[in-house]
Amino acid sequence: MSGQNAIPSQDIIDEVEALRKTIRDHDFNYYVLDSPEITDAEYDKLFRRLQDLETQYPELITPDSPTQRVGGKPLEKFGQVRHAIPMVSLSNIFDESELLEFDVRTKRSLGTGNELSYVVEPKLDGVAVELIYENGFLSTAATRGDGFTGEDVTANVRTIKWIPLKLQTRASDALLEVRGEILMNRADFDRLNEKREKRGFATFANPRNAAAGSIRQLDPRITASRNLRFIAHGVGRIEGSIPETQYGILEKLQSLGLPVNMGLTRLCENIQQVLEHYRYLRENRDTLPYEIDGAVLKINSLDEQAILGMTARSPRWAVAFKFQPLRTSTQILRIEVGVGRTGTLTPVAIMEPVSVGGVTVSRASLHNQDEVDRKDVREGDMVVIQRAGDVIPEVVEVLKDLRPADSRPYTIPDNCPVCGSSAVRLPGQAAKRCVNATCPARLKETIRHFASRNAMDIEGLGVKLIEQLVDLGHVKNPADLYYLSKETIKSLERMADKSASNIVASIERSKTVTSDRFLYSLGLPLVGEHVAKILMTAFPDVATLSEQDTTALQQIHGIGPEVAQSVVSYLREPHNRDMIHRLLSAGVNPEPLARPSDKIQTVLTGKTVVFTGTLSLPRSEAKKLVETAGGTVSGSVSRKTDYVVAGDEAGSKLDKARGLGVTVLSEDEFRSLVEAAS
Repeated sequence: MSGQNAIPSQDIIDEVEALRKTIRDHDFNYYVLDSPEITDAEYDKLFRRLQDLETQYPELITPDSPTQRVGGKPLEKFGQVRHAIPMVSLSNIFDESELLEFDVRTKRSLGTGNELSYVVEPKLDGVAVELIYENGFLSTAATRGDGFTGEDVTANVRTIKWIPLKLQTRASDALLEVRGEILMNRADFDRLNEKREKRGFATFANPRNAAAGSIRQLDPRITASRNLRFIAHGVGRIEGSIPETQYGILEKLQSLGLPVNMGLTRLCENIQQVLEHYRYLRENRDTLPYEIDGAVLKINSLDEQAILGMTARSPRWAVAFKFQPLRTSTQILRIEVGVGRTGTLTPVAIMEPVSVGGVTVSRASLHNQDEVDRKDVREGDMVVIQRAGDVIPEVVEVLKDLRPADSRPYTIPDNCPVCGSSAVRLPGQAAKRCVNATCPARLKETIRHFASRNAMDIEGLGVKLIEQLVDLGHVKNPADLYYLSKETIKSLERMADKSASNIVASIERSKTVTSDRFLYSLGLPLVGEHVAKILMTAFPDVATLSEQDTTALQQIHGIGPEVAQSVVSYLREPHNRDMIHRLLSAGVNPEPLARPSDKIQTVLTGKTVVFTGTLSLPRSEAKKLVETAGGTVSGSVSRKTDYVVAGDEAGSKLDKARGLGVTVLSEDEFRSLVEAAS
């Protein structure tokens, strides 16, 4: 008996459960232990049998079944996930003397002269994620984001075979937050780029970018096709048994069926062993299937980690020991000039393609005429280039002994290479700029910035689409985007009906935006995301901001004369005012940011606060209190510091504050200060 109405017998139910367990065991052996026990053909036979049974008896399908990894329907957008414990980044060191200083400093902080035990792992060049398991089942997956809030990528993560949907053993942990990296092997990266190149798509710059682009696909089926892998390296919250050491955490994660880099991880009993393992990883990095860009060392004892605590941005008990930049030589074929959204002409060296650390590079920015002159870079030169991690390659040195006899010094042209208008260099500035505000190159960059993720976040509005819209005259400034019809978009090259509908929907969604992102999207010179947030915390909307003069703006903490002049000049220019009016008339609705209350303003507005020691109040909440009140939180004490809030076991920052005469508050005094003013 078969079909939708078939009732599975107990034998069928038992077989399905046995198949799932067997497949999970083989997944564990293959992905975690790297020790497969059966051939691919035998594995496929088991998998197909499970698929057939679940097709015949769909009521037996469970969310954690190995067959449920293929992505479902595309998402409309990603949700947000707040990290219960912030996913902070690591501080970096770059040479052996800094490593020894870290060891000495850590011993001093712990008050010990004994050797410290460290866990040393490869520093993976991937995308940081958090996996949340509830009662042994994967419930949520999120990107690192800004460290406090990430994107919900659960649907995509479920497609990655390296990540178990159900932990290997029945966990006693009611909650387990696993942290690690999603990455792509070099071979898979090369295959992906070959496919994209054949289809006329832009290729990814490196495996990390490819992994990041893959995990953020709105269609999980695309993620499933990219062959991503995952390696765990730590935890967030645990509600259950907690090991006493960092190494114990890694062993626990592996025992639960999570991939851990145990083969390349070493438990070191002193700093010399740390240095030995760092050198081993550095010398063998090219033999690995994936990219690493250094080593991570962590204090092994969790008790010692707790004593050392955190700074505002990174743990004191861990550090990343980065590899030195990778260098090689190649030839500059020619120098081209790019034009940015502010009209800046940037010389770019087009080079003979060369592999640097496993990444093929063919371009390097030469920045400006001063930099070209300082290094005396010319077309035809053989040069040494370097690349460190994800940094754009740079020309380090010209091999002048190999310079062609007919070479000539390079000078950035006096005319824009795109529109032919004059390019001028103002006194005191390094850049030469196109003076034509309607230059197509400037406009394209302006639209690209406006639509970018941290600005208006218009999904699907890529470089090629922007080029068509500008070249055909459909878009002459950002406001025109909101007056495009579906028919206009559909008429563009390689634009199907569904894609056009998605673009229109994305433009419509972008109308709801916070006021700081709206201001940032306009591309005012010197106004980045941070400055935009400062300004829009001080004023309810852009209209009010545009009424201010430079004197008023400079009264705001963090706004100097150059920024103030830039804001006033931009917002008083008639064309810009008209564009903003058209954006608002089209329905763009910038939402005001929360503003500090007047009472708290009198206490903390414009003040700099430093936290030190262990506080009962989470640092993230304490920082939010200060920032909401118009203050700034700093990680170091100086003469400009207004308050130091000292918790238990406060260290050198407290001593420095007292030496400088800075006001020191206890945590209770800080709370009273805020509460009294609220």
